[in-house]
Amino acid sequence: MAKPTKADADLLLRLYDIRREPEMRKARHWFLHVFQPSDWEALKSQRMTGSDEDRYLRMVTSYWDMVSAFVKQGVLNEQLFFSTNGENVVVWNKVSPWIEELRNEMKRPTYLKSLETVVEQHLEWRQKQTEKARKNQATNKGKKKG
Repeated sequence: MAKPTKADADLLLRLYDIRREPEMRKARHWFLHVFQPSDWEALKSQRMTGSDEDRYLRMVTSYWDMVSAFVKQGVLNEQLFFSTNGENVVVWNKVSPWIEELRNEMKRPTYLKSLETVVEQHLEWRQKQTEKARKNQATNKGKKKG
């Protein structure tokens, strides 16, 4: 496990700044709080229309796929990213029910694949962190009694 560098921290802060840009804020708000995807058939008619919703969907998903590619390729330290982010998991959870249909329609089996892969790793990391925390709690309780 490589230790995060100042370059990792700088990149993470730059990515945070991008998330705060006005248009990205609108897109993220819509995606996280308004967008309630049902299935691919319901979403299909909205795709590539140029509507705000279409742009917001593509903006948010492509942003998190790009960030995930940085993590996957080792440009951004995985541990630092996992310990400071969680929105990528929410984004993936909203697209995962219909992503295969979109990939098939686009004939792009790797569309949002970095996001998918990094979210899987992120969830594994969370599980390990939870197990470590529980183990530490149990160990600390034992020390206090003794």
